[in-house]
Amino acid sequence: MATNIRLERLTKQFDAFAAGGGGGKGAAKPSHTVAVDDVTLTINAGELFFLLGPSGCGKTTLLRMIAGFLEPTSGLITFERVNSATGAIEWSRDMTNVPPNKRNTGMVFQSYALWPHMTVAQNVAFGLNVRKVVAAERDRRVAEALDAVQMGQYAQRRPNQLSGGQQQRVALARALVIRPDVLLLDEPLSNLDAKLRIELRSEIRRICKQSGITGVYVTHDQKEALSMADRVAIVNRGRVVQVGPPDELYRRPSSPFVAEFLGETNFIPARFVEQQGRHIAVQTPIGRLVGTSAADSIDSSTNLVVSLRPEAVRINTSDGRNNMFGRVEASTYLGETAQLLTELAGSSGEVIRIRASLLNPRAGTSVGEKVTLSADPDDLVVLPAARVN
Repeated sequence: MATNIRLERLTKQFDAFAAGGGGGKGAAKPSHTVAVDDVTLTINAGELFFLLGPSGCGKTTLLRMIAGFLEPTSGLITFERVNSATGAIEWSRDMTNVPPNKRNTGMVFQSYALWPHMTVAQNVAFGLNVRKVVAAERDRRVAEALDAVQMGQYAQRRPNQLSGGQQQRVALARALVIRPDVLLLDEPLSNLDAKLRIELRSEIRRICKQSGITGVYVTHDQKEALSMADRVAIVNRGRVVQVGPPDELYRRPSSPFVAEFLGETNFIPARFVEQQGRHIAVQTPIGRLVGTSAADSIDSSTNLVVSLRPEAVRINTSDGRNNMFGRVEASTYLGETAQLLTELAGSSGEVIRIRASLLNPRAGTSVGEKVTLSADPDDLVVLPAARVN
Protein backbone atom coordinates (compact mmCIF):
# COMPACT_ATOMS: atom_id res chain seq x y z
CA MET A 1 0.00 0.00 0.00
CA ALA A 2 1.10 3.57 -0.67
CA THR A 3 -0.44 7.00 -0.28
CA ASN A 4 -1.34 9.86 -2.62
CA ILE A 5 -1.23 13.36 -1.17
CA ARG A 6 -3.57 15.96 -2.66
CA LEU A 7 -3.27 19.64 -1.83
CA GLU A 8 -6.12 21.83 -3.06
CA ARG A 9 -5.82 25.62 -3.01
CA LEU A 10 -3.74 25.44 0.17
CA THR A 11 -2.96 28.82 1.74
CA LYS A 12 -1.20 29.81 4.95
CA GLN A 13 -1.32 33.40 6.16
CA PHE A 14 0.48 34.64 9.27
CA ASP A 15 -1.02 37.66 10.99
CA ALA A 16 0.92 40.25 12.96
CA PHE A 17 0.24 43.67 14.39
CA ALA A 18 2.36 46.75 13.86
CA ALA A 19 2.09 49.93 15.93
CA GLY A 20 0.19 52.67 14.11
CA GLY A 21 -0.59 56.33 14.52
CA GLY A 22 1.64 59.10 15.73
CA GLY A 23 3.13 59.83 19.16
CA GLY A 24 2.81 56.21 20.21
CA LYS A 25 -0.95 56.55 20.77
CA GLY A 26 -2.21 54.88 17.61
CA ALA A 27 -3.88 51.50 17.68
CA ALA A 28 -2.02 48.47 16.40
CA LYS A 29 -2.58 47.81 12.72
CA PRO A 30 -2.88 44.26 11.35
CA SER A 31 -0.37 43.08 8.78
CA HIS A 32 -0.38 39.84 6.86
CA THR A 33 2.32 37.58 5.47
CA VAL A 34 1.21 34.96 2.97
CA ALA A 35 3.73 32.13 3.33
CA VAL A 36 1.87 29.64 1.09
CA ASP A 37 -0.36 31.05 -1.61
CA ASP A 38 -3.11 28.96 -3.24
CA VAL A 39 -1.05 25.80 -3.84
CA THR A 40 -2.63 22.87 -5.67
CA LEU A 41 -0.49 19.73 -6.00
CA THR A 42 -0.80 15.98 -6.34
CA ILE A 43 2.06 13.90 -4.92
CA ASN A 44 1.78 10.39 -6.28
CA ALA A 45 1.90 7.23 -4.21
CA GLY A 46 5.42 5.89 -3.78
CA GLU A 47 7.26 8.81 -5.34
CA LEU A 48 10.05 10.86 -3.79
CA PHE A 49 8.76 14.39 -4.31
CA PHE A 50 10.87 17.49 -3.67
CA LEU A 51 9.83 21.00 -2.66
CA LEU A 52 12.69 23.18 -3.90
CA GLY A 53 13.13 26.90 -3.58
CA PRO A 54 15.13 29.73 -2.00
CA SER A 55 15.09 30.41 1.73
CA GLY A 56 11.84 31.95 2.91
CA CYS A 57 9.79 30.83 -0.12
CA GLY A 58 7.25 28.81 1.92
CA LYS A 59 8.40 25.24 1.28
CA THR A 60 8.91 24.32 4.96
CA THR A 61 5.55 25.90 5.85
CA LEU A 62 3.98 23.68 3.19
CA LEU A 63 5.67 20.59 4.63
CA ARG A 64 4.57 21.46 8.16
CA MET A 65 0.96 21.76 7.01
CA ILE A 66 1.18 18.28 5.46
CA ALA A 67 2.58 17.03 8.79
CA GLY A 68 -0.16 18.76 10.78
CA PHE A 69 2.16 21.05 12.75
CA LEU A 70 0.48 24.10 11.16
CA GLU A 71 -3.18 24.58 10.31
CA PRO A 72 -3.92 26.00 6.84
CA THR A 73 -5.70 29.33 6.57
CA SER A 74 -7.71 27.77 3.75
CA GLY A 75 -7.63 24.80 1.40
CA LEU A 76 -7.66 21.01 1.72
CA ILE A 77 -5.11 18.27 2.44
CA THR A 78 -6.22 14.78 1.44
CA PHE A 79 -4.46 11.41 1.86
CA GLU A 80 -5.53 8.56 -0.43
CA ARG A 81 -4.54 4.94 0.20
CA VAL A 82 -3.61 3.28 -3.10
CA ASN A 83 -3.48 -0.45 -3.79
CA SER A 84 0.05 -0.99 -5.13
CA ALA A 85 -1.00 -3.95 -7.28
CA THR A 86 -4.07 -2.47 -8.96
CA GLY A 87 -3.59 1.29 -8.56
CA ALA A 88 -7.12 1.55 -7.17
CA ILE A 89 -7.85 4.10 -4.43
CA GLU A 90 -9.05 2.13 -1.40
CA TRP A 91 -9.87 5.08 0.85
CA SER A 92 -9.62 8.85 0.90
CA ARG A 93 -9.43 10.99 4.02
CA ASP A 94 -9.52 14.73 4.60
CA MET A 95 -6.44 15.44 6.76
CA THR A 96 -6.72 19.23 6.82
CA ASN A 97 -7.55 19.50 10.53
CA VAL A 98 -6.39 16.08 11.75
CA PRO A 99 -3.79 16.29 14.60
CA PRO A 100 -0.20 15.29 13.70
CA ASN A 101 -0.27 12.12 15.83
CA LYS A 102 -3.32 10.87 13.89
CA ARG A 103 -1.82 11.23 10.38
CA ASN A 104 0.68 8.36 10.51
CA THR A 105 3.48 10.46 9.04
CA GLY A 106 7.17 10.10 9.82
CA MET A 107 9.29 13.25 10.11
CA VAL A 108 13.05 13.65 9.67
CA PHE A 109 14.29 17.02 10.94
CA GLN A 110 17.31 19.09 9.96
CA SER A 111 18.56 18.94 13.57
CA TYR A 112 18.10 15.12 13.92
CA ALA A 113 16.15 15.68 17.22
CA LEU A 114 17.52 12.54 18.90
CA TRP A 115 17.14 12.05 22.65
CA PRO A 116 20.70 12.32 24.06
CA HIS A 117 20.00 10.15 27.15
CA MET A 118 18.66 7.23 25.08
CA THR A 119 20.57 4.64 23.11
CA VAL A 120 20.18 4.40 19.35
CA ALA A 121 17.75 1.49 19.73
CA GLN A 122 15.71 3.37 22.35
CA ASN A 123 15.48 6.44 20.09
CA VAL A 124 14.22 4.33 17.21
CA ALA A 125 11.76 2.50 19.46
CA PHE A 126 10.24 5.70 20.85
CA GLY A 127 7.37 5.94 18.35
CA LEU A 128 6.55 2.25 18.80
CA ASN A 129 6.41 2.66 22.59
CA VAL A 130 3.97 5.55 22.17
CA ARG A 131 1.84 3.26 20.00
CA LYS A 132 2.07 0.51 22.66
CA VAL A 133 3.56 -2.08 20.28
CA VAL A 134 4.36 -5.27 22.21
CA ALA A 135 8.02 -5.76 23.17
CA ALA A 136 8.88 -8.64 20.84
CA GLU A 137 7.35 -6.92 17.79
CA ARG A 138 8.95 -3.61 18.80
CA ASP A 139 12.44 -5.12 19.07
CA ARG A 140 12.07 -6.90 15.73
CA ARG A 141 10.99 -3.73 13.93
CA VAL A 142 13.75 -1.65 15.54
CA ALA A 143 16.36 -4.16 14.37
CA GLU A 144 14.90 -4.16 10.84
CA ALA A 145 14.87 -0.35 10.68
CA LEU A 146 18.47 -0.06 11.90
CA ASP A 147 19.61 -2.71 9.43
CA ALA A 148 17.86 -0.81 6.61
CA VAL A 149 20.01 2.26 7.35
CA GLN A 150 23.13 0.16 8.07
CA MET A 151 23.22 1.11 11.75
CA GLY A 152 22.44 -2.23 13.40
CA GLN A 153 25.87 -2.55 15.01
CA TYR A 154 25.44 0.81 16.76
CA ALA A 155 22.16 -0.02 18.52
CA GLN A 156 23.55 0.37 22.06
CA ARG A 157 25.48 3.59 21.47
CA ARG A 158 24.23 7.03 22.42
CA PRO A 159 23.82 9.86 19.88
CA ASN A 160 26.91 11.75 21.13
CA GLN A 161 29.01 8.71 20.20
CA LEU A 162 27.95 8.95 16.55
CA SER A 163 29.01 11.13 13.62
CA GLY A 164 26.56 13.55 12.03
CA GLY A 165 25.89 11.15 9.17
CA GLN A 166 25.24 8.28 11.57
CA GLN A 167 22.85 10.42 13.63
CA GLN A 168 20.93 11.28 10.48
CA ARG A 169 20.60 7.59 9.63
CA VAL A 170 19.19 6.95 13.11
CA ALA A 171 16.69 9.79 12.64
CA LEU A 172 15.63 8.20 9.35
CA ALA A 173 15.24 4.77 10.99
CA ARG A 174 13.11 6.32 13.75
CA ALA A 175 10.80 7.83 11.13
CA LEU A 176 10.55 4.59 9.13
CA VAL A 177 10.05 2.15 12.02
CA ILE A 178 6.45 3.27 12.62
CA ARG A 179 5.65 2.31 9.00
CA PRO A 180 4.25 5.72 8.11
CA ASP A 181 1.96 6.39 5.19
CA VAL A 182 4.08 9.43 4.33
CA LEU A 183 7.72 10.29 5.09
CA LEU A 184 8.48 14.00 5.46
CA LEU A 185 12.08 15.25 5.32
CA ASP A 186 12.96 18.85 6.21
CA GLU A 187 16.43 19.63 4.79
CA PRO A 188 17.85 16.48 6.43
CA LEU A 189 21.35 16.81 4.95
CA SER A 190 22.01 20.52 5.38
CA ASN A 191 24.10 20.08 8.57
CA LEU A 192 26.48 17.59 6.96
CA ASP A 193 29.69 18.21 5.04
CA ALA A 194 29.63 18.13 1.24
CA LYS A 195 31.14 14.64 0.84
CA LEU A 196 28.75 13.05 3.33
CA ARG A 197 25.75 14.79 1.75
CA ILE A 198 26.61 13.20 -1.59
CA GLU A 199 26.98 9.76 0.00
CA LEU A 200 23.65 9.96 1.84
CA ARG A 201 21.66 11.20 -1.17
CA SER A 202 21.67 7.81 -2.84
CA GLU A 203 21.18 6.07 0.51
CA ILE A 204 18.01 8.02 1.36
CA ARG A 205 16.62 7.49 -2.13
CA ARG A 206 17.37 3.74 -1.93
CA ILE A 207 15.61 3.41 1.41
CA CYS A 208 12.55 5.38 0.30
CA LYS A 209 12.16 3.48 -2.97
CA GLN A 210 12.82 0.12 -1.31
CA SER A 211 10.10 0.76 1.28
CA GLY A 212 7.63 2.01 -1.36
CA ILE A 213 6.77 4.94 0.86
CA THR A 214 5.59 8.35 -0.39
CA GLY A 215 8.30 10.87 0.48
CA VAL A 216 8.13 14.67 0.56
CA TYR A 217 11.54 16.29 0.84
CA VAL A 218 12.26 19.99 1.39
CA THR A 219 15.56 21.49 0.27
CA HIS A 220 17.15 24.61 -1.20
CA ASP A 221 19.99 22.53 -2.68
CA GLN A 222 19.44 22.20 -6.43
CA LYS A 223 21.87 19.30 -6.89
CA GLU A 224 20.20 17.38 -4.08
CA ALA A 225 16.83 17.72 -5.79
CA LEU A 226 18.10 16.99 -9.30
CA SER A 227 19.97 13.85 -8.22
CA MET A 228 17.32 12.33 -5.93
CA ALA A 229 13.80 13.33 -6.93
CA ASP A 230 11.19 11.59 -9.04
CA ARG A 231 9.52 14.99 -9.44
CA VAL A 232 10.24 18.48 -8.17
CA ALA A 233 8.00 21.46 -7.39
CA ILE A 234 9.80 24.79 -7.68
CA VAL A 235 8.45 27.18 -5.04
CA ASN A 236 8.85 30.96 -5.13
CA ARG A 237 7.12 33.54 -2.92
CA GLY A 238 4.68 30.97 -1.61
CA ARG A 239 3.58 29.72 -5.03
CA VAL A 240 4.45 26.60 -6.99
CA VAL A 241 5.80 27.96 -10.28
CA GLN A 242 6.68 24.69 -12.07
CA VAL A 243 6.41 20.96 -11.42
CA GLY A 244 8.09 18.11 -13.28
CA PRO A 245 10.88 15.54 -13.43
CA PRO A 246 14.35 16.99 -12.73
CA ASP A 247 15.62 16.71 -16.32
CA GLU A 248 12.49 18.40 -17.69
CA LEU A 249 12.81 21.35 -15.29
CA TYR A 250 16.48 21.78 -16.07
CA ARG A 251 16.16 21.55 -19.84
CA ARG A 252 12.73 23.18 -20.20
CA PRO A 253 12.31 25.84 -17.50
CA SER A 254 9.07 27.78 -17.77
CA SER A 255 10.51 31.11 -16.61
CA PRO A 256 13.81 32.92 -16.12
CA PHE A 257 13.48 32.38 -12.37
CA VAL A 258 13.39 28.57 -12.76
CA ALA A 259 16.21 28.60 -15.33
CA GLU A 260 18.43 30.69 -13.07
CA PHE A 261 17.56 28.91 -9.82
CA LEU A 262 18.29 25.41 -11.16
CA GLY A 263 21.81 26.21 -12.32
CA GLU A 264 23.99 28.60 -14.23
CA THR A 265 22.58 30.03 -17.41
CA ASN A 266 23.12 32.90 -19.83
CA PHE A 267 20.26 35.26 -20.62
CA ILE A 268 20.31 36.98 -24.02
CA PRO A 269 17.57 39.56 -24.81
CA ALA A 270 15.52 38.65 -27.86
CA ARG A 271 12.46 39.51 -29.94
CA PHE A 272 10.17 37.19 -31.84
CA VAL A 273 10.79 36.60 -35.57
CA GLU A 274 8.83 33.50 -36.57
CA GLN A 275 7.68 30.04 -35.59
CA GLN A 276 9.62 27.21 -37.26
CA GLY A 277 7.76 24.00 -36.49
CA ARG A 278 8.56 23.09 -32.89
CA HIS A 279 11.28 25.75 -32.80
CA ILE A 280 11.09 29.52 -32.67
CA ALA A 281 13.39 32.04 -34.39
CA VAL A 282 14.36 35.19 -32.49
CA GLN A 283 16.56 38.20 -33.18
CA THR A 284 19.20 38.99 -30.54
CA PRO A 285 22.14 41.43 -30.17
CA ILE A 286 24.41 38.65 -31.45
CA GLY A 287 22.26 37.78 -34.45
CA ARG A 288 19.41 35.44 -35.27
CA LEU A 289 19.03 32.36 -33.03
CA VAL A 290 16.67 29.40 -33.13
CA GLY A 291 15.49 27.78 -29.91
CA THR A 292 12.66 25.95 -28.20
CA SER A 293 9.77 27.84 -26.65
CA ALA A 294 8.78 26.94 -23.11
CA ALA A 295 5.73 29.21 -23.03
CA ASP A 296 2.24 28.34 -24.27
CA SER A 297 2.16 31.34 -26.60
CA ILE A 298 4.87 33.71 -27.77
CA ASP A 299 4.46 36.41 -30.38
CA SER A 300 5.90 39.76 -31.45
CA SER A 301 4.30 41.54 -28.48
CA THR A 302 6.16 39.44 -25.89
CA ASN A 303 9.47 40.61 -24.41
CA LEU A 304 11.79 37.61 -24.58
CA VAL A 305 15.08 36.23 -23.33
CA VAL A 306 17.03 33.20 -24.53
CA SER A 307 18.32 30.90 -21.78
CA LEU A 308 21.53 29.09 -22.75
CA ARG A 309 23.31 26.79 -20.28
CA PRO A 310 27.13 27.18 -20.17
CA GLU A 311 27.67 23.47 -20.84
CA ALA A 312 25.40 23.56 -23.93
CA VAL A 313 27.74 25.83 -25.91
CA ARG A 314 30.05 24.02 -28.32
CA ILE A 315 33.43 25.58 -29.01
CA ASN A 316 35.05 25.69 -32.46
CA THR A 317 32.59 23.14 -33.85
CA SER A 318 30.46 25.29 -36.14
CA ASP A 319 27.68 23.27 -37.76
CA GLY A 320 25.57 26.07 -39.21
CA ARG A 321 23.12 26.19 -36.28
CA ASN A 322 23.13 29.15 -33.90
CA ASN A 323 26.65 30.21 -34.77
CA MET A 324 28.25 32.85 -32.58
CA PHE A 325 31.68 34.41 -32.63
CA GLY A 326 33.63 35.81 -29.74
CA ARG A 327 36.83 36.35 -27.81
CA VAL A 328 37.80 34.71 -24.51
CA GLU A 329 38.05 37.45 -21.86
CA ALA A 330 38.75 35.28 -18.80
CA SER A 331 39.28 31.62 -17.96
CA THR A 332 38.68 30.01 -14.56
CA TYR A 333 40.12 26.56 -13.85
CA LEU A 334 37.50 24.24 -12.25
CA GLY A 335 39.30 20.90 -12.37
CA GLU A 336 37.86 18.78 -15.15
CA THR A 337 36.38 21.88 -16.79
CA ALA A 338 37.12 25.56 -17.25
CA GLN A 339 34.62 28.42 -17.16
CA LEU A 340 35.21 30.88 -19.95
CA LEU A 341 33.85 34.42 -20.04
CA THR A 342 33.48 35.19 -23.73
CA GLU A 343 32.57 38.53 -25.28
CA LEU A 344 30.41 37.99 -28.34
CA ALA A 345 30.96 39.81 -31.59
CA GLY A 346 28.32 42.34 -32.68
CA SER A 347 26.69 42.40 -29.26
CA SER A 348 27.85 45.73 -27.80
CA GLY A 349 29.66 43.94 -24.99
CA GLU A 350 27.40 40.91 -24.45
CA VAL A 351 29.37 38.37 -22.35
CA ILE A 352 28.36 34.76 -21.82
CA ARG A 353 29.72 31.99 -19.63
CA ILE A 354 30.84 28.74 -21.26
CA ARG A 355 31.85 25.51 -19.51
CA ALA A 356 34.54 23.77 -21.53
CA SER A 357 36.06 20.33 -21.07
CA LEU A 358 39.82 20.61 -20.62
CA LEU A 359 40.16 17.28 -22.45
CA ASN A 360 38.81 18.91 -25.61
CA PRO A 361 41.79 20.12 -27.69
CA ARG A 362 39.48 22.70 -29.35
CA ALA A 363 38.23 24.11 -26.06
CA GLY A 364 39.92 27.48 -26.63
CA THR A 365 40.73 28.24 -23.01
CA SER A 366 43.46 30.86 -23.62
CA VAL A 367 42.57 34.43 -22.73
CA GLY A 368 42.45 36.57 -25.87
CA GLU A 369 41.74 33.62 -28.15
CA LYS A 370 39.03 34.05 -30.77
CA VAL A 371 36.44 31.28 -30.79
CA THR A 372 33.53 30.12 -32.92
CA LEU A 373 30.56 28.93 -30.91
CA SER A 374 27.40 27.00 -31.70
CA ALA A 375 24.45 25.53 -29.85
CA ASP A 376 21.72 23.05 -30.72
CA PRO A 377 18.23 24.64 -30.98
CA ASP A 378 16.98 22.12 -28.41
CA ASP A 379 19.46 23.58 -25.90
CA LEU A 380 18.24 27.18 -26.29
CA VAL A 381 15.05 27.97 -24.39
CA VAL A 382 13.06 31.07 -25.38
CA LEU A 383 11.25 32.55 -22.37
CA PRO A 384 9.07 35.55 -21.52
CA ALA A 385 11.50 38.14 -20.12
CA ALA A 386 9.80 38.91 -16.80
CA ARG A 387 11.82 37.44 -13.92
CA VAL A 388 9.20 37.82 -11.21
CA ASN A 389 6.77 34.89 -10.87
